[in-house]
Amino acid sequence: VFSKIFSHEALESYLPKIQLVIKDSLRAWSSNPESINVYHEAQKLTFRMAIRVLLGFRIPDEELGRLFEVYQQFVENVFSLPVDLPFSGYRRGIRARETLQKGLEKAIQEKLQNTQGKDYADALDILIESGKEHGKELTMQELKDGTLELIFAAYATTASASTSLIMQLLKHPRVLEKLREELRSKGILHNGCICEGSLRLDNINGLFYLDCVIKEVLRLFTPISGGYRTVLQTFELDGFQIPKGWSVMYSIRDTHDTAPVFKDVDVFDPERFGQGRSEDKDGRFHYLPFGGGVRTCLGKHLAKLFLKALAIELASTSRFELATRTFPKITLVPVVHPVDGLKVKFFGLDSNQNEILTETDAMLGATV
Repeated sequence: VFSKIFSHEALESYLPKIQLVIKDSLRAWSSNPESINVYHEAQKLTFRMAIRVLLGFRIPDEELGRLFEVYQQFVENVFSLPVDLPFSGYRRGIRARETLQKGLEKAIQEKLQNTQGKDYADALDILIESGKEHGKELTMQELKDGTLELIFAAYATTASASTSLIMQLLKHPRVLEKLREELRSKGILHNGCICEGSLRLDNINGLFYLDCVIKEVLRLFTPISGGYRTVLQTFELDGFQIPKGWSVMYSIRDTHDTAPVFKDVDVFDPERFGQGRSEDKDGRFHYLPFGGGVRTCLGKHLAKLFLKALAIELASTSRFELATRTFPKITLVPVVHPVDGLKVKFFGLDSNQNEILTETDAMLGATV
């Protein structure tokens, strides 16, 4: 099922909708006279992408905002100690989950009843069809659980990486300008505007420097620290025997920090992945922002596509600057993010380098 959800054809159909969601968010950021909290806004953006694009829900914006707040309460308390007392994080998490499930059930029912005007199959459509193909009609509870899982997978890590991307573009204006040069040379950016019809999946995949930038963001700022695996066969490591059945943790962050293939590991240097150096090509498990082996992250291609689409919009249509005197420190829990969320002032620009006025997302609501 998931191979269909994240297939090349599926990504191609998601791309125009992802672009609309990103464009609309950048308009809103640019129209704000004050600085924005990038991490918080990136969370809203990735949640909206999951709801609008992956799940195809046509939820009104006001209701979507409320659903986001409830979802945040759920995520913040999901790892609370299971102590079921009034006002405990566990109890708040349970209540938030129940409210969330009600909102998702309403959206699923409306989606099942209203199939008109659809121009692509979203992830939930594929999930439903896959059940029918295997002779099993999914229950409402199974649909709600699948929906929640898709949102969870698309939300926190992508928001973290999006924030890290924006911070690195702020820190390294030469990288941002080199991105613009690549977009111009490939006929995507012309006179300060993205050329109509130029952003297709194959075109984006052909942007080599952009790919290097995203790879470097994910190397230095991998959203999660590692993952767990179960030992299938007893083995020995540095003189220690690891028995079959044990649960072991692999560290993505430590691997990236100590892998001998990476030179100057603390330096943000996208060109380390360029053709002349290709530092990620030596060895199978030196670079693994999405994990490794057969259980590598299934949504990695969607995540990278989203980050590339965001970088293209940032390089093409926005001017942005840090709103604090210094860059914030980074915390690693629960995912990598700046301690203050990263305060940034955005200025939307048209092709004549004038500020653009904000637009409503009526077009988005009608299209996605």
